[in-house]
Amino acid sequence: MTEIFAADGRRTPVTMIEAGPCVVAQVKSKEKDGYVAVQVGFDKIADKKIKKSQTKKPYRVIKEYRIEGTEEPAAAGSQLDVACFAEGDVVKISGFTKGKGFQGAVKKHGFKGRLSVTHGTKHELRNIGSMGMGGASLRKGKKMPGRMGAERVTLRNVKIVKVDPEKNLLAVKGAVPGPKGTLVEIRG
Repeated sequence: MTEIFAADGRRTPVTMIEAGPCVVAQVKSKEKDGYVAVQVGFDKIADKKIKKSQTKKPYRVIKEYRIEGTEEPAAAGSQLDVACFAEGDVVKISGFTKGKGFQGAVKKHGFKGRLSVTHGTKHELRNIGSMGMGGASLRKGKKMPGRMGAERVTLRNVKIVKVDPEKNLLAVKGAVPGPKGTLVEIRG
């Protein structure tokens, strides 16, 4: 993340995203495959590291997008880059949040803690306390300790502040899910 200053001095927090170039790896047709879709590849694998099964689509990430209506899909081998976006466009950005591992209920759900700090409450401060009666209390959705983060999140109505087609960079307003270097999906 960084910030961009407008001409009048207002500061806008932005996230810089390297978006592409992506390549159309395969086009699926209604006659052959039963539906119309486009497979897009990103991050080409070096020739000496390509496995035999990857010779037709030598990309680290391949994602398929169905095409609705009468829209004509792009031809196989054509490139998609940041030129398809413009400043001021509103997009959806999807990605996986940072994984935080196994966390207690105080951090995960914001519980207060069980007892006061004083009067000999040894190792009991962050316990969640009673779970209720027997087996009936442990049902799906119960707020208990467990793994936190690493969930797919979609941000809607994210504004594109700046487009740099030479370096394939997009500056989007605000934060995006995930740590640095994470793959995100940008949809118009």
